[in-house]
Formats: sequence, C-alpha cells, structure tokens
Amino acid sequence: MNPYTLTFMASMMITGTAIVATSSHWLLAWVALELNTMAILPLLTQTHTPRTTESATKYFLIQTAASTTLLFASTTNAWITGQWSINQLTLCPTNVIMTLALLMKLGIAPVHAWLPEVMQGASTTMALIIATWQKLAPFILLYTISNNTYTTLLLPLALLSTTLGGWGGLNQTQIRKMMAFSSIAHLGWAIATLTFNQMLPLLTLAMYIIMTWSMFSLMQTTHTKTLKDTSTAWSTTPHAMMMLLMTLLSLGGLPPLSGFMPKLLILKDLVETNLAFTATAMAITSLLSLAFYVRLTYTTSLTIAPTTTTTKMNWRMPPNRRTMHTATTITLTTMLLPLTPIIALY
Repeated sequence: MNPYTLTFMASMMITGTAIVATSSHWLLAWVALELNTMAILPLLTQTHTPRTTESATKYFLIQTAASTTLLFASTTNAWITGQWSINQLTLCPTNVIMTLALLMKLGIAPVHAWLPEVMQGASTTMALIIATWQKLAPFILLYTISNNTYTTLLLPLALLSTTLGGWGGLNQTQIRKMMAFSSIAHLGWAIATLTFNQMLPLLTLAMYIIMTWSMFSLMQTTHTKTLKDTSTAWSTTPHAMMMLLMTLLSLGGLPPLSGFMPKLLILKDLVETNLAFTATAMAITSLLSLAFYVRLTYTTSLTIAPTTTTTKMNWRMPPNRRTMHTATTITLTTMLLPLTPIIALY
C-alpha cells in the first residue's frame, strides 16, 4: 500500500478518536466512530491473504452492527426526550442498549467472541492497534455516559469478562489470541468501578495499553506468534525474552510489577463500597488469567538453560532490529508500583 495512503488512514483514525473525545452530540460521535472504523479496514487488508480478509470482514460487520445499535439508541433517546446531548441519556432502555453497543465495540463479555478471531487473523501490528488504539473512542463514550450508566449492569458484566477472559485463554497456543482474551479480562477490570470512581478506569486502561504495547513490541522483536516460537527464541534474543517474561508477569498482576497497581486499587475501592463479594470473585477469576501468563513465561524462559548458542541454525529467525522503541514502555510496565500510595490519595 502507498505510504501516503497509510498516513492518510492513520490520520483519519486519530481524527475520529479526537472528535469522539471532544464531541457532545450523539450524531457527531457516531460519525467519528464510523470514520475510525473505515480508516482501519484498508490497514487490516494491507497483506492480501484469506486470513486478513476474513479478519477485516468480521471486524467491519461487528463494528457496523454496534454502530447501528448505538445510532438506534441515540435516535430513540432524542425522539422521546428531544435531546441529542451525550449527557442527556436518561431513559432506561436506551441507556442499556447504548451501553451494550459500546461494550460490543470494546469486545467485553458477553459480546466479545469476535475479538480473538479478528486479532488472530490480523498482522501483529494491526492486532496491537485493535487491542489498544481502537479501544479509546468507545471507552471515551462509555466514560462520558458513566454518570447515567447502571452499576447493576456493569458489575456483573465486569465479573463475566474477567472470568471468560481468563477461562478462554487457558487452552490457547496462539499468542495473539491469548492477548485478545487478556484484553477482555483487563477491560472487565476497567469497567468494574466506572460508575463510582472516575480515575481508576482511566488508570487501568492506561496500564493495559502500556503493557500490551510492550508485549507486542517484544513479539515483533523476537518473531514469536505461538507457544512453540517462545520456547526457541531465548537462544537468539535472551534479553528480549527476559523483558517478555517481566511483561507477562506484570500483565498477570503479580507484585512488585506495575500490573498489580490497578487491580489492588480496584479491589480496595470495591471493598470500601461494600462490594466485598464482587471483589473476592474478581480476585479469584484473575487467577485464571495468571495461569496462562505463567504457562507462557515457563515456555519462554524456564524450559531451557539461559545460555546463547554459537551455532547458526536455519530454523531460527534473526531478531528484528527495526522495531518500536520499547525502553519506556518496559520501564512503565515494571516499575510503577511505588506510585500506588500517591495515586490512592486521589
């Protein structure tokens, strides 16, 4: 694809997200979401293979269905109340329909089944964009209407997402599918306190994007796409595989890494809001996600001796030197836990 076309499509994605972030009108927000969706489709089909075509088609159909549902809910709300303002979502049916439409765009349970298939069919770079950048616009809208959203709707779906996200990733051998189920689980944590704490969802989303960015950057560096690839990558890129191990443990939420911080604060907030049962259930379901992270770290760094080989083997691909700069994201992924007391004050 022409580099100018790629630049134009990327600028359209950025423009769509920016319009969503600044708009207060449902129709304008819907147009921005459509702009964001249409801009990524040529990028998804940049590599002409049946898998990428299937992935782009699934993504287009799901996002179109979610956008249509969102437009229906906003139109119904405007017809009854006479208001197109995003903050005037006062009717119960339209509120629920709107929330479910945004959850479908985010890939949160129970409307999550499209995300693993789309990420698996896309390239590694496009899977990273779907898992991070494409979450911003619908999450901004969900955050905007959080004052009118029902806690009794979001909390069960958050618990369901953390459960299915961990459960679905247990039997996967493809890392992109694992990261898709990781996305489902992490966004479940992000929406858990959306209605009564405005800071924690943003912190959780930011930490998720940082950790996912680090993970995909290291996957590109080491050319790893499956569990089998991770078991042989240590010989060519031992330092990158050690950083991959730390990133995986941070994604699992193990202290003293940064991934533990949002989960600790969310559990603390749930307990203080007299939701101890929900907090306990979410803590238990996080063990499911931790199980496949630990399994991946085991195949990554603990199945062979930590020494490099002096023999050049044909089936070992050389490391990719032209990748995204990961020093900053790796640092943020592993070393932010000491800031927890400061963040907890707010």
